[in-house]
Amino acid sequence: MAVKIRLSRHGSKKKPFYRIVVASSESPRDGRYIDQIGTYDPAKPEVKFQAEKLQKWRAKGAQPTQTVAQLIRQASEGSSPT
Repeated sequence: MAVKIRLSRHGSKKKPFYRIVVASSESPRDGRYIDQIGTYDPAKPEVKFQAEKLQKWRAKGAQPTQTVAQLIRQASEGSSPT
């Protein structure tokens, strides 16, 4: 079972809000997840995540998706995502 760090979409129609979650690669996008490690609000835009949990899951072998990796990189640099 491969574990991914990815986005799970929430919020209402036309106003998305995303949770950064750790989930099995076989589970659906908005389905069951193992752990929630952060949030992303594209309306503001702001990214919040728990660095300790992120490091813990990366050490266990969880791979972030391209989008999540980009958001984490931008958040750690201090610039706003576009």
